[in-house]
Amino acid sequence: MRIVNDSCFSAFFTSYSKYDPNQLRKEKGMKTAEDIIKDKQREIVSISSDQTVYQACRKMVDNKIGAILVKQNDEFVGIWSERDLLRNITSEGFDPKKAKVGDYMTSPLRSASHSTRIYRLEEMFLGLFLRHILIEKEGEYIGMLSIGDVLRAGLLEKDRQSKEINDFVSWDYYENWKAGRRK
Repeated sequence: MRIVNDSCFSAFFTSYSKYDPNQLRKEKGMKTAEDIIKDKQREIVSISSDQTVYQACRKMVDNKIGAILVKQNDEFVGIWSERDLLRNITSEGFDPKKAKVGDYMTSPLRSASHSTRIYRLEEMFLGLFLRHILIEKEGEYIGMLSIGDVLRAGLLEKDRQSKEINDFVSWDYYENWKAGRRK
């Protein structure tokens, strides 16, 4: 199975972005996909494609996750999530204890580089209607991010930037500026 990397979608993101990607790379302190992965402190959880949907559910419950990567011959070939279960549970003849997760997974997977910035990741999730992205570094996958992980990191980043601005423009600055104005 082929995993689509974020470089394939550069034109899409650049043309529809309200942010200048080159400017974002220059900003100091902005978190990358790798930073978010390190903050999560979670290993990649996966299951073999020939295991059952029930086994996948059990593993997801044990790990307190909503999606699990599917492996075949030591390669990630898809993802299986709670949504996949909801989509298939009402199907005629679907039995979670007999159905193979590989037959019901979502594929192909999408990936992004470890150096991808928060705003770029947000664009990928929203522009491509994704919920999970694999993160790649030097040819290996170092983790998986959900849209929730990235939105949380984005909000924390905006909060940090807001605090920096507030520290720079203090109330004293405003009062001094106002005092020098004529009415």
